[in-house]
Amino acid sequence: MVGQVEDLTPQDVAKGVAEGRYLLVDVREPNEVAAEAYPDAVVVPLSSFDPRQIPDPSGKQVVFACRSGKRSVTASQAAQMSGLAYNKHLAGGILGWKAAGLPTKPGG
Repeated sequence: MVGQVEDLTPQDVAKGVAEGRYLLVDVREPNEVAAEAYPDAVVVPLSSFDPRQIPDPSGKQVVFACRSGKRSVTASQAAQMSGLAYNKHLAGGILGWKAAGLPTKPGG
């Protein structure tokens, strides 16, 4: 069963990542990540999304992120359908992240 997806603010996510509580999973496509990336995210593109590709969070909570906050909800629901309790996402995506004045890094 797919539950609700919890919206987290960019500030919540940045703080949680910095404190080692959150594993940020960017579900944007490689070309988007190449243009601009979240500083400490792992990339698992939604186009070929497989929840098993998400690294072991090792006690952290997984938080999905994308460009605007739509694909991250889709990814969270897909993970839940596969039995993973990953129900958090970055509301507003990287657009909200930047609007909050948080840093991005050039992609690689």
